[in-house]
Amino acid sequence: MSKVNTLFSYFNKSPVAQKKKDATPKPDVLTPKRSPNSAKNGKKSPPKKVSKIENVIDNKVHHQLDGVSLFDVVWAKLEGYPWWPSLVCNHPTQGTCKKGGKSPQVHVQFFDDPPSRAWVKSKFVKPFAGSDDKQCKQGGQFFTWDKKCQKAATEADKAQSMSVADRENLVVVLDPSDDEDGEGMEMTMSDEELLAAADNSKENSMNLSVISAGGPESAEKNRRRTRQRNGKPAKRRRIVVAADSDESGDEFKPPSDDDSESDSGSSGVDENEVSSPESASEVDSPVKVNSRKRKRSAGTKSEKKSSQESLESFSASSTPRRNTNCSPSFTPTVGAKTKSKLASFSAPEMSSSPEGETTTVFKHLQLEFLKPDKIRDKDRRLRTDPEYDPRTLYIPDSFLKDTTPAMRQWWEIKRAHFDTVLFFKMGKFYELFHMDAAIAVNELGLIYMKGDYAHSGFPEIAYGRYADTLIQKGYKVARIEQTETPEMMAERCKTSVKTTKFDKVVKREICRITSKGTKTFSFIDGDTSEAQNNYLLAVAEKEASQNGLSLFGVCFVDTSIGTVHIGQFSDDRYSSRLRTLIAHYTPVQILFERGKMTSRTHQVLNSNLTSVIKEGLTSGTEFWDSSKTLKKLAEADYFTEEGHTGVKWPGVVQEMISETDSLGLSPADGCDLALKALGAITWYLQYSLMDDEVLSMKKFEKYIPVDAAEKVEDSVADFTKGRQHMVIDGVTLTNLDIVDLGSERGQEGTLSQQLDRCSTPFGKRLFRQWLCAPLCNPKSINDRLDAVEDLIGRQEVVVEATEILKKLPDLERLLSKIHSLGLPMKGKNHPESRAILYEEVTYSKRKIEDFLCTLSGFKAVLSMVKLFKAHTDKFKSKLLRKTVTIAKGENPEACFPDIQEELAAFDEAFDHNKAKKDGVIIPTSGVDEEYDSAKSKIKATEKELDAYLSQQRQRLGCQSVTYWGSAKNRYQMEIPENVAKKVPDEYELTSSKKGWKRYRTKWIEELLAELSDAEDKKDAALKDVMRRIFHKFDQGYTIWERAVQCVAVLDVLISLANYSHCGDGPLCRPEVVSPGKGTKPFLEIREARHPCVTRTFGGGDFIPNDTVIGIADENEMDTDAGDGESSVVLVTGPNMGGKSTLMRQVGLITVIAQMGCYVPAEKCLLTPVDRIFTRLGASDRIMSGESTFFVELSETSAILQHASPHSLVLVDELGRGTATYDGTAIACAVVHELSLKTQCRTLFSTHYHSLVEEFSHDPNIRLGHMACMVENENDEDPSQETITFLYKFVKGACPKSYGFNAARLANLPEEIIQVSQRKAKEFEQSVDNLRLLRSVWKTREKSQLSSLQSQIRVS
Repeated sequence: MSKVNTLFSYFNKSPVAQKKKDATPKPDVLTPKRSPNSAKNGKKSPPKKVSKIENVIDNKVHHQLDGVSLFDVVWAKLEGYPWWPSLVCNHPTQGTCKKGGKSPQVHVQFFDDPPSRAWVKSKFVKPFAGSDDKQCKQGGQFFTWDKKCQKAATEADKAQSMSVADRENLVVVLDPSDDEDGEGMEMTMSDEELLAAADNSKENSMNLSVISAGGPESAEKNRRRTRQRNGKPAKRRRIVVAADSDESGDEFKPPSDDDSESDSGSSGVDENEVSSPESASEVDSPVKVNSRKRKRSAGTKSEKKSSQESLESFSASSTPRRNTNCSPSFTPTVGAKTKSKLASFSAPEMSSSPEGETTTVFKHLQLEFLKPDKIRDKDRRLRTDPEYDPRTLYIPDSFLKDTTPAMRQWWEIKRAHFDTVLFFKMGKFYELFHMDAAIAVNELGLIYMKGDYAHSGFPEIAYGRYADTLIQKGYKVARIEQTETPEMMAERCKTSVKTTKFDKVVKREICRITSKGTKTFSFIDGDTSEAQNNYLLAVAEKEASQNGLSLFGVCFVDTSIGTVHIGQFSDDRYSSRLRTLIAHYTPVQILFERGKMTSRTHQVLNSNLTSVIKEGLTSGTEFWDSSKTLKKLAEADYFTEEGHTGVKWPGVVQEMISETDSLGLSPADGCDLALKALGAITWYLQYSLMDDEVLSMKKFEKYIPVDAAEKVEDSVADFTKGRQHMVIDGVTLTNLDIVDLGSERGQEGTLSQQLDRCSTPFGKRLFRQWLCAPLCNPKSINDRLDAVEDLIGRQEVVVEATEILKKLPDLERLLSKIHSLGLPMKGKNHPESRAILYEEVTYSKRKIEDFLCTLSGFKAVLSMVKLFKAHTDKFKSKLLRKTVTIAKGENPEACFPDIQEELAAFDEAFDHNKAKKDGVIIPTSGVDEEYDSAKSKIKATEKELDAYLSQQRQRLGCQSVTYWGSAKNRYQMEIPENVAKKVPDEYELTSSKKGWKRYRTKWIEELLAELSDAEDKKDAALKDVMRRIFHKFDQGYTIWERAVQCVAVLDVLISLANYSHCGDGPLCRPEVVSPGKGTKPFLEIREARHPCVTRTFGGGDFIPNDTVIGIADENEMDTDAGDGESSVVLVTGPNMGGKSTLMRQVGLITVIAQMGCYVPAEKCLLTPVDRIFTRLGASDRIMSGESTFFVELSETSAILQHASPHSLVLVDELGRGTATYDGTAIACAVVHELSLKTQCRTLFSTHYHSLVEEFSHDPNIRLGHMACMVENENDEDPSQETITFLYKFVKGACPKSYGFNAARLANLPEEIIQVSQRKAKEFEQSVDNLRLLRSVWKTREKSQLSSLQSQIRVS
């Protein structure tokens, strides 16, 4: 059994001073049934008492708290019980009567029979003024009908008359019980008591501080009456809490001077529900001992050991077991107070005791309907059923009837969200129960509360941290809030015709379901910590009847930004376009139609997105068809505008609606699946309760596959028509390590890591788009290169701009957040508007901080753009000039919006510093019409009241008449008595005082009603003013978004300029030229280096290489006639000689060049590449059932089908996954196809030397190899050879692959290598003999036969 990991695991261990053994036996430990003064057989001696005078003097200074001193007679109250006469006394082991901290406490002994004691919060300790005091009479604070309490008050009267020294004799001095000594104890609560306590209002605090014996018995009587009414005993819940805890916490928090509530403290129930019990309780104590607790004989070693192990069971992994015979050598350095705070979260005892106690099994593990083989969905389908819905759970009604109201609430939500972790709000804390608590303990490091059911929790303020941790691990989290207060609940129950016990619990509603694909970084979630997109993707598929083709409808959205992409396309049997889509826009969550997706598509998604969440939706009800999608969207308010009736569809959606359907409920041709995918996204956003904030942004973009545009033919010379972006599919992105596609190493070694030097999150997102889809149009490429050159030449401005960019927040996501906060419809219908949040002030401050951060960001952006003002006229790049020129008037050369006036308006809208400090926005005049109107009405009414008062003064002839009163009693005219005799009849007397009388008139009452109404409107307007200001800001979303896009473009250009200016080694500006008519595509790269590999594995400098394809190599003087414009290059060379590195290098340099950046080479000249294909490396797809060779052939097939003359093809060792002859034949056929038919630029590496011989005289194929130096070359004994890799690409073919050298480098045993060499000679000789035999068979001339005969003799 694994050890329990607790907070004690993180404290250092230090030696504890060993206590001297006391020869005097200890007295009996106090138990609920025996007094310490009744020693058995007289063997137990009474404990030694401390001198009264010494005790008083020692504690004179240190034992005063809020006017309470040692041995004072006081009233003390445990929450839920009456005030009880008590005597302040020292704790028997701690030697003090007070505890400080956030909740100071006083230790008291209750006047009871037998006596009992407890720690009581200082605010519940009051001075005792005698039983005859008026506060003890009926109607007073301390009055009670309890006879025991009245008797205790009489005893307190006697104690009050005694001296301090005599009162000390009243203290029962005894050793603490086992529970007290262990700083914890057991107490019981019913489920209903436990959960109902957490349902109280913000101020409720159910103090469970425990006394050791006696105490008020009224609570026990109430519980008995409750059990009688229910007809059966209440289920008891055992909770172990700490003895000296003043608050609960699931995390250790170092002492702080700041007593304000923070997110470090947490609780399993409620910080006020579980307090600090002191010792075991006797009969009639405020808290009872569990009747099921095993009886123990006091004072035995086994008893003390069991008690200690019970306390420390949850820290077994870090705390040594206590040995009764000797002191432990090491114990954690955890103070008693800290330990008591953590004790209430201790895990249940999971091991058996020496007496044979059974292991604790949580309640949910014993429920029949939760057994793994018996779990069913809401329709009672087992997990084995194909239609099983994993989101729902079947729960028998009979089980729900036996639960408490709060737990019934939890189970009803759970059965509709079985696959979701419920953060269930109870008071100020989010609670997790049963299987959710187990997840929280395992994944979040929380600690179980004691009890027979799994239970843990944390404070509201810590939601963002804990929720994000679970979401990142793949869980869905539902945030459930209380949407009414106990007062609202009581009022609801009063007005209901019939109420049951299940109605008497505050309402709770799900306010948000968050998964990886639905993160929005709202005010309660905290700040965004990642730059990359988190796409939620829905895929609808329809299989075509021929050739294995499929139609796909896709819709994907990043909910934190709000842009919805929607499209439909056909795909080949290899799902090439789908693979490219998920590579460019890598989703974190996928929705598909259950039972309607082909196995091939399932394999593609499972093999390429192994760790991505995939969720099946039910056809029709969840995965809507196109007509239902349009109907649902039309019925909602997503696309309505103020002042307009009807639906105003976004342009992209409008194009997908049939023009012939006047109702707008039918899809256009070729758009059915796209709208179907949109329906799935819409349903899921509704399910997550975030559809309003995402869809109402109306940001829809049409997704068109990159390769869907018209192919570029030879006749198109400038690439201005047809395809505008290079196609890089998922295979190429992976093979060339362009971006991270979910690999374990992350960005390390990728091209993105080298080039991405962006400073802003939204710049990084745009950079990835540019990198995955470089340009094809030479004019656009050269314009970007001009921008890079312009920025390199103005480094002083770039440095200033970069410093500003680094400080910018994620403005793109902040715009989406402000849109959500400003939604008018959300304020009316969303459960969030009804949620009772105890950290409302903190959240308001967060909202205001986000808004002010956004304004500050745009101010910084504006100042940054102004830095370029003096340089724009000198820029050669149109793109850069448009990006940094502020659009004033109709200037086609300017793209950056003029936001100066808007920023100034929001600067003056309210006091920013005051709003940030108080969490409330008070608008200035002219900002909010409703608020201004209410203020004007108030001023006007007050003015009328003042005018009326002046009239009455003149009427009565007395200037001393004034208004008196406040709140509801305000505006009473106070008139002297001598004048009051002359008041008119309409004056109504309201109150009086000596010498004055106060009156009101109907006119005053009317004005007062108007004033009250205006004040109510002002308060209502003030509550909603923050949302309205956010909404006003959001109405200018278009200009704010355009500014963000301009900044993103500038950020990416600066990133490219920084790489071009400061990259490793020499870099050059690539020349991308348009191919003329009839001109073959070409590529020429001189002294090129791999952009991601700056040094060799041996530590030396990287060896640069030349690569020329499609044109004659000027550096080769002996170029054979006819191969100067070869489009295919066969690459050979020794194993580990650098062939794959060369091919990847060519592909990456091409990507960098067409992206518009300088490349690591001395010269780069090329015509545009429309697509890069790669067949590199060896890997299988086990999840898809595809072998290594099948993967090779699939990738090769995609090359042959989609490659054009303008493509770049990189093939590495095709055919190695099968027999030599088969592999050679396939490789030969592929090279022939690429050379004669496709005629695209190709690098084809191989170890098949027969392939080299086959094409050695082909004019369209050039031979090249990675050079190496061979020393001591010996055909008889290759082991004597020494191979030195030169990593230089030169002309010609390599004679051998030197595979035995690679074997030696890999440390294969020498005997294995020698046997291999002998076998190689035998194979080579047999092949040569077979070749000669075939030649003899075919040859008929005598001269040729003689030549062959001589060859045979030689061999």
